[in-house]
Amino acid sequence: MVRPWVRVTASLVSLGLAAWLVVALVPAVGGVAWTAVGGQLHAVGVGTALWLTALWLAGLWAYTYVLTGSLPGLRNTQAFTLNAAGSAVSNVLPFGGAAGVAVTAVMASGWGHSARAIATSTVVSGLWNSLSRAALPLLALAVQGAVVPGHGVLVAAVTAGGVAAAAVAVLLRPRRLGRLLGRRATRFLLRLRRQTGQVVRDGWRRMTAGMLAYLLLQAVLLWWCVAAAGVHLGLGPTVAAFAVSRLLTLAVVTPGGVGVTENGTIALLVALGTPAAPAVAGVLLFAFFTYLVEIPLGGAAWLSWSARRARSG
Repeated sequence: MVRPWVRVTASLVSLGLAAWLVVALVPAVGGVAWTAVGGQLHAVGVGTALWLTALWLAGLWAYTYVLTGSLPGLRNTQAFTLNAAGSAVSNVLPFGGAAGVAVTAVMASGWGHSARAIATSTVVSGLWNSLSRAALPLLALAVQGAVVPGHGVLVAAVTAGGVAAAAVAVLLRPRRLGRLLGRRATRFLLRLRRQTGQVVRDGWRRMTAGMLAYLLLQAVLLWWCVAAAGVHLGLGPTVAAFAVSRLLTLAVVTPGGVGVTENGTIALLVALGTPAAPAVAGVLLFAFFTYLVEIPLGGAAWLSWSARRARSG
């Protein structure tokens, strides 16, 4: 068992690394001073900021259909709360995905969902996320072509696809894995396969539509963030930058991949000919919505859920 002081130290080191990657490395990667970036961000008007906020919230709402499709009986408002709280935890802890799943499991069980249903939802929604991450780089290569650094994108796509394939293999061959883990594990995997199959049959349309809408709205948000900073990207650079940014969020060395994601996306945009100052400002504005603001939103969602649970108890 990991001692608390080890976890705290690891979190502080990870957050410190993320801060260094943003404060020190972003200007170097973009080849631009912070004053120039600040000037681009200062030019973003109130109306544009409200529009970006609306796009961000619309994307989060679209994702609720992935969760309601994977967990029957879950309402969209509850799914919004689950996603916000889980994302907040993932965004402040290194390897925060597991902690985020634990938080959402506690909340879902508080609404009366069984442990088996929650486990099934975690598997199915994770599978849909992995498949989408694998598809994005392939879409970027198809749209942008050889200009995208192909080897890195393909490796990331294969990795995400491999995770999805492994999950499918476990579900399709539970008895073979069960021989290694024992009878109890076999029974659990067989039940999980049956319930997963039922959830996928009943909810795949809802989950797929929700995921596609979520990704589209996130890509449009990235385009508008860069446009608000002064540059209108074409379709190819937008798709390529969005694919790379979403893949780099898998970097677990920092919470939510922050710092790594921004530097990689900025490097790609600059390589594709985007002016440095608007590229840096636009990517940081996108990170503000997809990373930073999710932390207080998730904290508020958790406090609201805790307060309602205390009153009902």
